[in-house]
Amino acid sequence: MDMKDERNKKISALAGDILGLVHDDILVHLRFFDVALMKLELRESKDSLCMATDGRNIYYNPVYILRLYKSAPELVERTYLHIVLHCIFSHNFQYNRLDGELWDMAADIAVENVIIGMKLSGAALESDYDAERRLRVLKEASGELTAERIYKYFRNNPPTEGEKDELKALFYRDVHTLWKPAEQTEITAEQWRKLSERIKADLKSFTRAKAGADTLERNLEEATRERYDYAGILRKFAVMGENIKVNDDEFDYVYYTYGLVHYGNLPLIEPLEYKEENKVREFVIAIDTSASCRGQVVKAFLQKTYSILKTSESFFNKINVHIIQCDTEVQNDTKITCDEDFERFIKHGRLTGFGATDFRPVFSYVERLRAEGEFERLRGLIYFTDGYGIYPEKMPDYDVIFAFLNEDENRAPVPPWSMKVIIEEEE
Repeated sequence: MDMKDERNKKISALAGDILGLVHDDILVHLRFFDVALMKLELRESKDSLCMATDGRNIYYNPVYILRLYKSAPELVERTYLHIVLHCIFSHNFQYNRLDGELWDMAADIAVENVIIGMKLSGAALESDYDAERRLRVLKEASGELTAERIYKYFRNNPPTEGEKDELKALFYRDVHTLWKPAEQTEITAEQWRKLSERIKADLKSFTRAKAGADTLERNLEEATRERYDYAGILRKFAVMGENIKVNDDEFDYVYYTYGLVHYGNLPLIEPLEYKEENKVREFVIAIDTSASCRGQVVKAFLQKTYSILKTSESFFNKINVHIIQCDTEVQNDTKITCDEDFERFIKHGRLTGFGATDFRPVFSYVERLRAEGEFERLRGLIYFTDGYGIYPEKMPDYDVIFAFLNEDENRAPVPPWSMKVIIEEEE
């Protein structure tokens, strides 16, 4: 028993020494990873069969580390760096809302692409030549090799079982069984996002001229870009304002007058200063029907938006929602007053237009409807678009949201009087 314990201690010590050397080598070549390496603590785990992370610790089996080091010393550093990059790019925080198998492959491919581009001698593998050839093909098909772009490509072009096996053989390094939703982690997604922002800033100083810097920076841009909770923003957008007026239904004049008579100017009960009125809730949902907005995506957006509005506490039974289709001019206006109207539009409505994009006709059309008395109290306008159009210069006297499908750095900024929301296609 003592001999077995002594052997296990030696195995643990050797595995710890190997990982310590790997840690230091990564730090020497990639100094801007210091904050990420400090956040991830190494923890021995005999229950683990290989290496894994939960966003707080890196768990490893010491026997696995020794076997890996014996077969190819570079594999230990490669796997360690692979795991660190998963955390830096926040891959483990999106796991709960995506197709797990496809996201696993997309995330592994993205980090391996970055590592191969870095040309680190301590992490280079013989299989990198075949991996690079496969990456070139994938990049031509999907564009930038970030996990999000690769995942979207896989969703639209599902790989065969044979292709999955090939991709896993080339890019698989760690297991993702400990990945959790952001709200269940000890280190939050926001904390990792701040670490990624710091790494991105340090990257400009340390490695601008080094190999792989551009690829790393593109992945960092994806990891640090602002995320939007469309449902949360829309619920705030639709919040009910109190009408400041005396509520006669809940006010007792007897007690009020009694106090004034017997206690001077001291009423026993103050009148309520507000009353919730059963007003008609009025919104405009504008749809950009230019060629870039596809039918199924538009329908999904309408269903999501209408569902959020209907479940909002601010939404009454009586509604007046106009769904306006527009490219360079207003093509169609469908009035929705109940759920049946909306279901009928979703089932039988057709998108019309498919020309260029100009946002101004919708705002002019809405003003005309208001002048004609169609709206009593317009709450706001939600415009779903690709963002490539002409914005109105004049600020309307109602709230406006411009909702875009996915982020696009080439898109012009929205007017300062409006809100911008990015909706992921998967959402």
